[in-house]
Amino acid sequence: MNDFTRLTEEDLLGLLQQDKLSAFREIYQRYWKKLYGDAYKRLKNKELCEEVVQEIFSNLWHKRHTLQINTTIGGYLHLAVLNQVVDQYRKQAIRAKHTEALKLLTTETDTGTEDAIMLRDLTHTLETEISHLPDKCRSVFELSRKEYKSNKEIAQLLGISEKTVENQITKAIKRLRLSLSHHLLIAMAALLHKFF
Repeated sequence: MNDFTRLTEEDLLGLLQQDKLSAFREIYQRYWKKLYGDAYKRLKNKELCEEVVQEIFSNLWHKRHTLQINTTIGGYLHLAVLNQVVDQYRKQAIRAKHTEALKLLTTETDTGTEDAIMLRDLTHTLETEISHLPDKCRSVFELSRKEYKSNKEIAQLLGISEKTVENQITKAIKRLRLSLSHHLLIAMAALLHKFF
């Protein structure tokens, strides 16, 4: 059977689950433009939309054996776009929050060379302490705090449960809090000295 363009969605899905690359290619050709348009209406960023759509098709291929599609392939992919868009908004909000917090921190502490040195030392110490975390703990923490991945995404990437992800993040934060408590006390003392 060479003409995949005439196949129904059910047939394509069945062939996809049998590892037929031509079925995947047909689904891609049928839906790529529509999914890109759906993403672009919401994100207004060409590169980001291309990334989102590629991620959706990549997931479709990797999960082809376990797919449970209760609607149509088109409906399933459209929902996947909406989920990715929400995820992008969430990541952007987190990044904006971090950027704002960093701006606030730097404007409050940008009152001299001494503060800049303290901030640099604290950042260096934090990076050093993160590098000393156990491998799995460090990987989970960095995916969460530096790449802004959700617990679910981290669990999928590392092949572990979401509960394990939560435990590893909690473990990392406790260790970092203990390690950095000395530096935070010094920073607080310096700030108090400025105001009193």
